[in-house]
Amino acid sequence: MRQFQTHSEEETIQLGREIAARLPPRAVVLLIGNLGAGKTTLAKGIVSGLGAAEPEDVTSPTFTLIHEYGARVYHADLYRLDRPEEVSRLGLEEIFDRDAVVLIEWGERFPQLMPADRIEIRLEAGSADERRIEVTGIEL
Repeated sequence: MRQFQTHSEEETIQLGREIAARLPPRAVVLLIGNLGAGKTTLAKGIVSGLGAAEPEDVTSPTFTLIHEYGARVYHADLYRLDRPEEVSRLGLEEIFDRDAVVLIEWGERFPQLMPADRIEIRLEAGSADERRIEVTGIEL
């Protein structure tokens, strides 16, 4: 486990780029934190660092549930789902089998549907734009 502290949106995006550089070609990454903790901001950096999209083109998939960036980056948001059956209908299991990086916001709500071999990133908002970020499951 490794802990970080960022003090601006730009620093959080940059940390995401640094994490992206260490990700294997196939990875499931749970982004865990309360509303406003910075999950989507960190995802902007990860997606950018993987060369799949510019940070300004990465948005929360709260209503579409899954965004696909390029051929190998997926960003899912399970916040609006209440039951495991709803999650199962998204086809995440099929996506998990691809050589892709899958970022999942609110995935901790359905631990039984997530692969055991995953990376977990916990985000906590501090004052202003300060974030405490804890990364487990990958060497940084």
